[in-house]
Amino acid sequence: MKAVKLTETEARLAELIWKGEPLPSGELVKLCEAALGWKKSTTYTMLKRLEAKGLFHNGDGTVVSLISKEDFHAEQSKQFVEETFGGSLPRFLAAFTRSRKLEDKEINELLKLINEKEEEE
Repeated sequence: MKAVKLTETEARLAELIWKGEPLPSGELVKLCEAALGWKKSTTYTMLKRLEAKGLFHNGDGTVVSLISKEDFHAEQSKQFVEETFGGSLPRFLAAFTRSRKLEDKEINELLKLINEKEEEE
């Protein structure tokens, strides 16, 4: 997946779609009006921007994602670590934990993830 940056407004729309998909486009218009105060034209303009970024598709009056929310956020995290820490996960974790102490539960979850990745290889 190519690097995709979302504006705050695009991210709000993406969250609405991921939460309720598949969504009839008319239902999306109603959701956006209620949650974001948007008019129909604004909703379709923003949806077209997300379609151009390869995240969603509006076909036959139904909006569906082309990438899951989890996969999108995983890619965003990967890009952040690449751009900010030269791709080094240990450098990222060192910076993250410098100002925030990890709880025992978090440490155990991280160890579990590491062990699972070691077993995959």
